[in-house]
Amino acid sequence: MIRPFFAAACAALLLAACATPTVYGPANPASRTSVGYSEYKIENNRYRVTFQGGPGAPERQVADYALLRAAEITIRDGYDWFQVVDRFGGPVTLNSGSSMSIGTGGGSYGRHSGFGVGLGTSFDLSGGPAYVHTIEFFEGRGAKPADPSGVYDARQLAAALAPNAPHPPAPGY
Repeated sequence: MIRPFFAAACAALLLAACATPTVYGPANPASRTSVGYSEYKIENNRYRVTFQGGPGAPERQVADYALLRAAEITIRDGYDWFQVVDRFGGPVTLNSGSSMSIGTGGGSYGRHSGFGVGLGTSFDLSGGPAYVHTIEFFEGRGAKPADPSGVYDARQLAAALAPNAPHPPAPGY
């Protein structure tokens, strides 16, 4: 009785260990559920950045990583500040959660026949909800606009957020 329970507990721990951690880096465009950022250039100084967090990552962390990417783009492009003009996001479903299925089958060969019934279950062991956050922003140089709402100094923001953003391991390690 203890062996089946122990095996099930080990399997659950292994599955939980497979949850995708939230690290700061580019998302894999081939995967809908890939953790990381993606960007889309709308005009010369206007972008849309999306950050997809892993299961269990706090919503605030996901929003901060989207802002960090906007700051990096702004600095890369030679601008001083950026203004967020639109933001949206929230929880996303990365898997279907718990499920149960029943299957039957049978066969016959000569005088021998057989019949089987199977029961399958799955449980969501991902560690919590996953969040996605998208911002649209434009970049500027010099003095910040008179209306400071949604305006960020790119260098100050990057200096504040980058130390807390774990990056994925380098390839080959």
